[in-house]
Amino acid sequence: MTLADRHDPAPVRETEVVFEGRVWDVRRDVVDLPTGPVVRDYVQHTGAVAIVALDDADRVLLIRQYRHPIRTHEWELPAGLLDVPGEPPEVTASRELWEEADLRAERWWRLGEHHSSPGGLTERMHVFLARGLTVVPEDERHVRTDEEAGLKTRWVPLDEVADAILAGHLGNATLIVSVLMARELRSRGWAGLRPVESLD
Repeated sequence: MTLADRHDPAPVRETEVVFEGRVWDVRRDVVDLPTGPVVRDYVQHTGAVAIVALDDADRVLLIRQYRHPIRTHEWELPAGLLDVPGEPPEVTASRELWEEADLRAERWWRLGEHHSSPGGLTERMHVFLARGLTVVPEDERHVRTDEEAGLKTRWVPLDEVADAILAGHLGNATLIVSVLMARELRSRGWAGLRPVESLD
């Protein structure tokens, strides 16, 4: 029997938006569980993508960005919200790689998916592996504003990032999951990667 999560929504007796935010809302549901009804508050999230951009020397592109809720300048992967209605995750990933890293990729694979904090947030993170990287010409680059204007980038060997994760020096969940997944798949000769056939 395959080990897998089971998607089986519990009946929702009542639901309401209790807070409307600038980016996300907070929803309150009354849910019928086998043990009886419970009330659950959670952030209704659009979902997001992240990209492990890996060059020919097996270096990963990292981005350092200030994250105010945790008061930390975190090393992360290029990433972004699924905030364009109807846009497939792989197209969002390609756009975010261009916007945040001034890169394009010739080859794409689906590395995996995970839920960032399933006890309080609906976010589903789609992670892609991008290879065959080229730098976007200066006149075709995205103009970054707000917190993205201060992004710092760094190319780091995949093994060095994994070692920093295991030593407890890096705390971004998507970075941790994605880099360790990429290193494990590389050790298996990349067997199991799901290709992305085309990008708009």
